[in-house]
Amino acid sequence: MSEATHDEAHKGALGSRLNWLRAGVLGANDGIVSTAGLVVGVAGATDDRNALLTAGLAGLLAGSMSMAAGEYVSVSTQLDSEKAALATERRELSEQPEAELEELTELLEQRGLSRDVAREAAQQLTERDALKAHARVELGIDPDDLTNPWHAAWASFVSFTVGALLPLLAIVLPPSGLRLPVTVVSVLASLFATGWVSARLGSADPRHAVLRNMAGGALAMGVTYLAGVLLGATGA
Repeated sequence: MSEATHDEAHKGALGSRLNWLRAGVLGANDGIVSTAGLVVGVAGATDDRNALLTAGLAGLLAGSMSMAAGEYVSVSTQLDSEKAALATERRELSEQPEAELEELTELLEQRGLSRDVAREAAQQLTERDALKAHARVELGIDPDDLTNPWHAAWASFVSFTVGALLPLLAIVLPPSGLRLPVTVVSVLASLFATGWVSARLGSADPRHAVLRNMAGGALAMGVTYLAGVLLGATGA
């Protein structure tokens, strides 16, 4: 394997890992914000620990299952599309190999290779593994590393659950008078961390991401708390 190909393989693997890590951070962020909004809203209506725990657990389970199911369906659709594209490419390679070789040559030319070098590279790639060559160059798919909907579902379930546990524990563990301030401070600190990490993973300015994250979380808690207070005052 050449040094350039070796570096590209490592970059591709690193990019895939960063995408999974970024998705995990965002899943945890969703768990924090949604569960915090729920328990703070309930806290606006009542300070009963059992009610807060019940609401928090219900929100955690509903949210994590919803995230997992949604991710499974989404990635399954992507996987079906990848398999269909590979099946089409396999059929075209069988029925019109010369046309496919010319197509691969042109694609390599578009990447900066001269006509002669592109033709030679296309021939060598075709001889080695024609389907894999077309899948990677033409479709951007690695046949050896197709998306796995179960991995995505479990990752979403776990990341959301981990994020949701923080506001849930923060609202039920402290004494009654400290529950709300402890929860608000804990949530804002966690949103600061997830905003900073997600920005760094995307090579973006962390300040904007952190401010957006914390402002969104504060707004969610403020709105739901106000709704809880109003509902508690009316006895609903």
